[in-house]
Amino acid sequence: MSHKNSLDTPRETRRNLRPHIDAEAFGRLSEKFARFLGTAGFLVYMTVFVLSWVLWNTLAPRDLRVDEFPFIFLTLILSLQASYAAPLILLAQNRQADRDRITLAEDRARNDRSMADTEYLTRELASLRIALGNVATRENLKDELGNLSKGIARELRSNSESDSK
Repeated sequence: MSHKNSLDTPRETRRNLRPHIDAEAFGRLSEKFARFLGTAGFLVYMTVFVLSWVLWNTLAPRDLRVDEFPFIFLTLILSLQASYAAPLILLAQNRQADRDRITLAEDRARNDRSMADTEYLTRELASLRIALGNVATRENLKDELGNLSKGIARELRSNSESDSK
């Protein structure tokens, strides 16, 4: 048996030309970016940037201008920004949809448990009501003892009357 094929020694790591991308970190970054794109601050920054670009390239001396009037380079920059922003926003939305799906499943399970608990308590309460219906109350005992004492008193009177005759 050769030493290279032995199970007690690890294989050499193969070099991979593809970079390792941490999907979770990339997802968090895309969510931060998408949140920033949806703020008034982003709109203000973009407006200031575009106005500065246009003003610089129209009012600056001709040899210092970077992008002349049709502003082709500005259009390219904005198109590039939009082409990256759209997939990042979609990625952030997909991650939010996944979180919402998990939350919905957890809420549904919690509701099912609450419903089962409520049904159990309802059955227990009904059985307690039935059991309490069969329990003698103080008034019932008083009435029964009163009736029993009246019956005994009648019996004693009827026995005393029959003895006196």
